Amino acid sequence: MRKLLIGLLLLATAQITAQETGSIVGKLTDTDFNNDPLAFANILIEGTTKGTTSDFDGLYEIANLDPGTYTVVYSFLGYETITKADVVVEAGKSTTVDVGLSAAAGVELEEFVGTGTTKKESEAALLLDQKNATIVKESIGAQELSFKGISDAAAAVNKISGVSKQEGGGNVYVRGLGDRYLNTTYNGLPVPSNNIEKKNIDLNLFSSDVIQNVGVSKTHAANFYGDFAAGNVDITAKEHTGDFFLDVDLGTTVNTNAVGTDFVKSEGTGYFGFYNRYRNNPYAVLLSHGVDAISSEGNTGVSGSFASGKSWNIGDASRLSVFATASFGNSFEFREGPAVDYTTVEKKRFPNSEQYEYGRNTTAMANIVYRINDKHKVKYNSLFINDATDEVSYFGTKGLGSNRDAILDTDRGFYQSNVQFSQDMIFVNQLLGTSTLSEKLKLDWGVGYNNVLARQPDRKRISVERYDLELDNDESTNGFFFSNIAYDNQRYFQDIEDSELNARINLSYDISEKLKFNFGYNGRSKQRTFENIRYGYDFIQPNTPVGDVRNLDGVFTQENLGTVFNTVVFNGLDPQNGLGNTNLPGRFENTYEGNLNVHAFYTDAVYKISDKLSFVPGIRLEKFNQDITYDVINLPATDPGARDASEFFILPSLNVKYALNEDQNLRFSFSSTVSNPEFKEVAPFVYEDVTQRIGGNPNLLNDPAFSRIYNVDIKYEWFMKPSELLSVAAFAKAINDPVNLVVANDATGTQRFFRTGDQAQVLGFEFEVRKALITDADEQSVLSTGINATYTYTKQDLKGSNGVFSTTFDRESDQLQGASPLLLNADLSYRPTFGSYKPVANLVFSYFSDRIDALGSGQLGNIIEKAVPTLDFVWKNNINEKMELNASFKNLLNPTIERVREVEGGDVTLSSFKRGLNIGFQFKYKF
Repeated sequence: MRKLLIGLLLLATAQITAQETGSIVGKLTDTDFNNDPLAFANILIEGTTKGTTSDFDGLYEIANLDPGTYTVVYSFLGYETITKADVVVEAGKSTTVDVGLSAAAGVELEEFVGTGTTKKESEAALLLDQKNATIVKESIGAQELSFKGISDAAAAVNKISGVSKQEGGGNVYVRGLGDRYLNTTYNGLPVPSNNIEKKNIDLNLFSSDVIQNVGVSKTHAANFYGDFAAGNVDITAKEHTGDFFLDVDLGTTVNTNAVGTDFVKSEGTGYFGFYNRYRNNPYAVLLSHGVDAISSEGNTGVSGSFASGKSWNIGDASRLSVFATASFGNSFEFREGPAVDYTTVEKKRFPNSEQYEYGRNTTAMANIVYRINDKHKVKYNSLFINDATDEVSYFGTKGLGSNRDAILDTDRGFYQSNVQFSQDMIFVNQLLGTSTLSEKLKLDWGVGYNNVLARQPDRKRISVERYDLELDNDESTNGFFFSNIAYDNQRYFQDIEDSELNARINLSYDISEKLKFNFGYNGRSKQRTFENIRYGYDFIQPNTPVGDVRNLDGVFTQENLGTVFNTVVFNGLDPQNGLGNTNLPGRFENTYEGNLNVHAFYTDAVYKISDKLSFVPGIRLEKFNQDITYDVINLPATDPGARDASEFFILPSLNVKYALNEDQNLRFSFSSTVSNPEFKEVAPFVYEDVTQRIGGNPNLLNDPAFSRIYNVDIKYEWFMKPSELLSVAAFAKAINDPVNLVVANDATGTQRFFRTGDQAQVLGFEFEVRKALITDADEQSVLSTGINATYTYTKQDLKGSNGVFSTTFDRESDQLQGASPLLLNADLSYRPTFGSYKPVANLVFSYFSDRIDALGSGQLGNIIEKAVPTLDFVWKNNINEKMELNASFKNLLNPTIERVREVEGGDVTLSSFKRGLNIGFQFKYKF
């Protein structure tokens, strides 16, 4: 009874106190970013110690204030400080004060940098965005990229749950689905691929210097293109809204495999990765330049970049902001190991091969942001990327290579060299804008034009028999040029150009706090042109001796043209005029042109039934047209040389979010989407590598011309603290008429794309946790960890295909191509403070299990990409406010990268090598 009386007394006292005091409540928003909630801002009663901070949703409350008039100060690092005077508090009532903050134009550099990373690029801000999003979305920002030493977008998305990166490239897999099921956008607008073998642009090309954040949306909403199954990767470009700043950094990188090697590259390529012979006729290049690789003059990588920006206030309401960054880096990688060409039988085997890869990447980005006033903003963004790679490969270096088609000896001495330069230049230009038309109407729009030039100028491939005789220390014995057909020794030129115009517009209409509609359009018009020409060396006499295989320029000279060899053009000149097909330039060997047009209108509604439950139903009406015309060799004369498809899709979607409480969400999503074929999948041109051949299949544009996909997702999220998260998700997909890369039924063993069955099923589970293990007195993380894991089960039924190309299967089902049953990403971050010295150490781990690279046909097994674990260590040292000295040690485990062919009696290794450890150092200075 005594305890009950005390309790009642305390309750009564509290009620009396509540009636005698009042509170100030409200919401803080960021006027520079569409009035998004501004979390973690400071609110203080002037002249007192009473105050608070805004929460994830920008909400705040200062309770238990005596009635009276107060002055309230609202501040956030790098933003304008707002002072609200004459705020009246009444007993028993809450006074609402909503405030919008914008970035200050005159803050000091160190304040702005803190702001940029805290609000727009930090882990906490992106978790806030994830919490409020109506679709399943995860992001990684510039701050986390910097802490973890992540240098590009491909490595960034690899840290997100359910995402893995293809080893040695920027192609990523989301939830076990590969390139054809993924979309990539830049500031919400599509970007084209730089590689005919890929649908999506290589994410390695987007350096961290141009990235504000990278987001992966895994569930479909009406505003996404219908060609969606695995997800959408969106790269948001960096912006600047503060005072002038200038950052400069220099670095160097060493690959442990490359150290001590005499590195080589193609002739004619510049230091920055540009090729100066594009204007020359390929035949003139062939006559005037040799086939040998030349010294790269070093094997140590260097890098450098700068970033600068400034903002100006124009009048009382307008602001102009400019940001620009440019970077350059090169890298050296040496690989050695076996390489095998295995189709239905073993065609070529090289127990020993050496590959020298010299890469260069130049990136430049600039944007201009003009905030007309607090209601209207426009932005122009321009991005240029030049990605260039020299790859020089020597196969059969110890004289042990074999070729079943060899003339002199099928079991030994076969050797091939491949000297190849690839250059991809990407130009992206975008004009974006947002407008608040009224309290209820908001407009968001964008238009973009992209251009890609992807080229392989003058690939040089030479084949030699009995190379073992060159290694026997007997000067009287030597190897001979292998010349079964003229193209066994060849020069190859290839050009691809992609151009695309795209646009989006979205009008949002807020009927009430509980109901909002979006009406929008997005579309794209894309064109690709492809052409290649190939010259072969036709030796006049059989068994022409080679001499030194690293010094062939003495053989392929103009003096020997017509006496030792002729150059051949298969698709050559007009023989009726007596010119024949040798020793003169010719027409292109293969050409194709493709067009893609997608136009869609959509609408959705964000309906908040209560503070806890939200429904987002949507509908998308999409028109799809694709056509391709081609003129390629080795096709039946009856083939029409063209295909086209036209479809109309009605694509519904539903996203449901239930807030269990302020920190926990339960999500459900259902959608119907499609998967449309890509140009590289339907163009029957075959790209021939040394050990494999990959081509398209125009039958994919026959009925059906697309795959229908049904997606279901359930996810639980718990945002434990600003930078802490626990989430569990389950997902399922049914893919009708799936497409896979398969070995076709032909003598060459060419891999092509086929609709391999009626349906594929995908079932998966995801788990993610981000947790601060140790915090300091200010609740800032000192030691933290992040772990995410994904298990995916896939199964598809298999059936044979007939048409221009055919394939058969000896099994009724298999896993889906590109699907890893297990994905794992983890990191451990240590951020201590020793006075003014604040180092950051990160250990980052990722792993994917075995996955199918290409399906085997007939009795031939699959090509398997074996599991790869990766471990990186990054150490950042802020010496003072202006200077950084950083170090990185990447690929610490140095695993074997291996591809195998499953065959009866045991796997056949197709390739196997180690990439080596990459050690890097960086010096950075902030002016």
